Amino acid sequence: MDKLQSFFDSLAGSIITPERLWAALSFVLLLVVLAAALKIAGTAILRIASPRMGRQTGYLLAKALRYVGLIIILVTAFNKLGINLSALLGAAGIAGIAIGFAAQTSVSNIISGFFIMTERSFEIGDTLKFDAVTGVVESIDLLSIKLKTFDNQFIRIPNETVIKTQLVNVTHYPVRRFTLTVGVAYGTDLEKVRSILLELASNNEYAIADPAPVVIFDSFGASSINIVFGVWANTANFLDLKNSMMVDVSKRFASEGISIPFPQMDVHLVQG
Repeated sequence: MDKLQSFFDSLAGSIITPERLWAALSFVLLLVVLAAALKIAGTAILRIASPRMGRQTGYLLAKALRYVGLIIILVTAFNKLGINLSALLGAAGIAGIAIGFAAQTSVSNIISGFFIMTERSFEIGDTLKFDAVTGVVESIDLLSIKLKTFDNQFIRIPNETVIKTQLVNVTHYPVRRFTLTVGVAYGTDLEKVRSILLELASNNEYAIADPAPVVIFDSFGASSINIVFGVWANTANFLDLKNSMMVDVSKRFASEGISIPFPQMDVHLVQG
């Protein structure tokens, strides 16, 4: 029993030495320092680059720095542990060929992400229309952008698809026009209609005077004279303007006796 105890004592003494303890402690401290420096650098880049180049550019630069820093930390860890990286890279080269073919889509999305970053057609917080999807940009990553729809759904769109597809940035400009197409019955006093619409625009709390509202007599339809009515508002107040203007036009036309006709078809029956 004493021999067994002495064996384990000698084994522990040969494994746990002051030099090895110091090496392990310095290794851990180095990883902690590198991780902290990486986090500080990412935060600094995000704060410095965002005001100058936009939030999405700063966000992507911070992420790129994070990935580069992680690679540096891994390389440092392998060197400290005495692992031969050249042998690992040689072994990984064979697998990398097969992985490269499978990663073509990811590489394409990364390249498209940098095009999105340099083009700066939208930023985090903008509202985008993408095919049948409308949502607010929550993040712009190296592989995709993330949207939050107005009914609280999460949408992920690959960067390559964003580059290839027509995309509408609803909130890019500070002002936006609400366009209402309305029809009035034949025989209606069009000058009176024009005066009423401009009055409604001037009295609406969400409408702005510059650019000025516009009334266009668009076309003679099958059962109505079609009028295009455009009113401008600050982008943040667009929906409020739309809802209030629809209500105002409906109420005012009803009080003025202006009818909004609907398509009708007269059927005449001929006997015998």
